[in-house]
Amino acid sequence: MFMVSASYLILLVMVLVGVAFVTLMEQKILAGTQIRVGPNNVGYWGLFQPFADAVKLLNKETASSRAVNLSVYYVSPVLSLSLALVLWVVYPFSEGGLDLMFSVLFFMCISGLGVYPILSSGWSSNCKYSMLGSLRAVAQMVSYEVSLAMILLSIIWVSGSFSFSVLMNNQYLVWNMFLFSPLGYVWLVSSLAETNRTPYDFAEGESELVSGFNTEYGSGGFTLIFMGEYANILLMSVLFSIMFVSSGPLSGSTLLKGMLVGFWFVWVRATLPRYRYDKLMGLAWKSFLPVSLVLFSYYLMAGQ
Repeated sequence: MFMVSASYLILLVMVLVGVAFVTLMEQKILAGTQIRVGPNNVGYWGLFQPFADAVKLLNKETASSRAVNLSVYYVSPVLSLSLALVLWVVYPFSEGGLDLMFSVLFFMCISGLGVYPILSSGWSSNCKYSMLGSLRAVAQMVSYEVSLAMILLSIIWVSGSFSFSVLMNNQYLVWNMFLFSPLGYVWLVSSLAETNRTPYDFAEGESELVSGFNTEYGSGGFTLIFMGEYANILLMSVLFSIMFVSSGPLSGSTLLKGMLVGFWFVWVRATLPRYRYDKLMGLAWKSFLPVSLVLFSYYLMAGQ
């Protein structure tokens, strides 16, 4: 029990530190693509910039309107970060962690709850921009979760297990990216929509919604929402590496591939403009869902 607790405590700390340096990586990549100087003053090469930003944000005064529903308003950011960190329980430790037999189902259940903090934060802010942003996010995340579920069902059916450890170990001969080639690309693009990242950042559409569902948040509340979003990005990057390009038991190469997927998340933000909302929903229901359904039916019939 001590080993399990220590493992997840270390993982929790590493995820939070990782979130800090992912933000630094994003700032550096965006600065490079826009031909400007990134953060380079706080510490050598700007390495302490994320911690300076965190201290600055947490030291700011917390201001809220009289019209907000205070209890829900303050609980929503905490719930957002908590769900993002709880999802890391599915991380397949080689030793010391929980060996969840149904870790894929656990992931689907907890990730489905991620829409509630966004919806509650938009509703409790009592702001039209926040409410519109949260409703957009809920519609978007629910739509793309259907495609993600179909992709997971296809991999589960072929692998014969609901455990991420088994899915990872079954790839010692050939990557799932080759066996499930179209589904891998659909998962990558759906991950962008699921984490509300550019070009699918309609929940935070600055050009039309000020800042979307987090318009009324500042200081600690904004920091928690921000950390929850980046913790989800890290998780989706590592899960893609585990599910599609793993080479057997968990190793440094699996985490390195996850880091490359994280780099891809930022690269997409630096290069692509925001999608149109009706195009986004059409992509989910008219393209991704039919493709994932047809391929799931094919794997289903091929396995019988």
